[in-house]
Amino acid sequence: MLVQYILVAAIVLGALFFLGRRAWRAFFSKEQVGCAKGCGACGGIDVDRLERTIAARAGR
Repeated sequence: MLVQYILVAAIVLGALFFLGRRAWRAFFSKEQVGCAKGCGACGGIDVDRLERTIAARAGR
């Protein structure tokens, strides 16, 4: 019975560590740019190309 409590406690502590680490990185990471997804795609938006695409589609 004691082994089960220890195992459950280890799983809960692991989950809390995982969630705490994700929250820490979301708020205090210096290397992340853009949105919270962390893929880096949001940081490299080419505004000029986006405006040209919008203007081309509006001109149709």
